[in-house]
Amino acid sequence: MFSDELEKISWEETTKAIYSKTDADVRRALGKKEHLDVNDFMALISPAATPYLEVMARLSQKYTMERFGKTISMFVPLYLTNSCTNSCVYCGFHISNPMKRTILTEEEIVNEYKPIKRLAPFENLLLVTGENPAAAGVPYIARALDLAKPYFSNLQIEVMPLKAEEYQELTNHGLNGVICFQETYHKANYKTYHPRGMKSKFEWRVDGFDRMGQAGVHKIGMGVLIGLEEWRTDVTMMAYHLRYLQKHYWKTKYSVNFPRMRPSENGGFQPNVVMNDRELAQLTFAMRIFDHDVDISYSTRESAEIRNHMATLGVTTMSAESKTEPGGYYSYPQTLEQFHVSDERKAVEVERDLKKLGREPVWKDWDQSFDFKR
Repeated sequence: MFSDELEKISWEETTKAIYSKTDADVRRALGKKEHLDVNDFMALISPAATPYLEVMARLSQKYTMERFGKTISMFVPLYLTNSCTNSCVYCGFHISNPMKRTILTEEEIVNEYKPIKRLAPFENLLLVTGENPAAAGVPYIARALDLAKPYFSNLQIEVMPLKAEEYQELTNHGLNGVICFQETYHKANYKTYHPRGMKSKFEWRVDGFDRMGQAGVHKIGMGVLIGLEEWRTDVTMMAYHLRYLQKHYWKTKYSVNFPRMRPSENGGFQPNVVMNDRELAQLTFAMRIFDHDVDISYSTRESAEIRNHMATLGVTTMSAESKTEPGGYYSYPQTLEQFHVSDERKAVEVERDLKKLGREPVWKDWDQSFDFKR
C-alpha cells in the first residue's frame, strides 16, 4: 500500500530538496526526452525553473500534441447529494454548516440527466456525492450509475473511498473511472483540515487508490487541493504516488488535478498557500514533461482565460457549465453549492472558444465496447 511507501519519504527533506535545486538540475531535467523521475519533477517545479517557463511551455505543448493531438476531453459533474458526515474546514458541505441537505431521488436524478444532455452532447459524466455512506452509499451510487447508462457512455464517480470489492461491484454497474482527492499528503497536518468523519482517516484515504487498482478500475483520477500546505511538496508527493500506481497497476489510465482553493460558504476559510497563475502554468508544464501520458484536468474552478490558454499547452480534460450543488441543472438550482465556479461559460461557449484556438473538444472518448474482454 502507498501509505507504507509514504512513511519512507520525509516531508521536510523533500521541501528542502525542492528549494535547493539549481539551474543545472533544471537543465538536466529539460534535457531528458523521457523517463523523468520524481527528482527531475522537483527541479521543474522549483523556483530555479522559473526562468525556463517558455522552454517548458514549448516542451509541454510538444509532448501533449504527440500523445493527445489537439483533442480536449469534455465532461460534466452532477452532484447527487450535499449530505456529508465529514468536517472538512474548507468545504461548503461541512457537517456543521447549517444548510438544507439534499439527496436526489431516482426521479430527480433522471430529471438532471435529461437537461445535461440538452446543454451539449456530453457522454462523460462525473457523479459526485458528499461522504455519507449510510444515506448515499454503494447501493445508491450503483442505482445512479444504472440510471445514467441510457444517457451517458462513460461514467466516473467522485465519492468517499470504498473497499476494493465495492469498486468492483460498481464496475458491474458501468463504472469506468474514479476520482479521489487526497487533498494534502502532509500526514501530520491532515487531521487539522479533516478533524471528524471517515475523511479524517489519512491511511484509509491514501490507500484507496490501491483498492481502485486492485478492483481493476479503468481510470483513476488523483489530486491535491492547492491552498492547504506547501504546494510544491504536496504535488511532489502526488508525483511519487502516480509513479507507484503506474508500477503496480499498469493497465490503468491516470489523470491528475491540482485545483486552487475557491471560496466556499463555510465561515470563510482562507487558504494557507496561494498559487499564482505563473506557478499554475509551471506546475502544468512540469507535470506534462514528467509524464507524457497522464491526463491533466482543469475544472471550472479556474477562469475562462486560464483554461483557454492552458488548453493549447498541456491540459487535456475539462469540465464545462458545471453546477456544484445537488440538482443544480433542474431540480434545485438554488441549493448551496460546494464552491463557487470561476468559469461560468455555457458548454457551447467553451466548445466555440476551444475550436477558435484550434482545439478539438471531444464529448465521447471512451465506451465499454472499446475495451477488450478481460
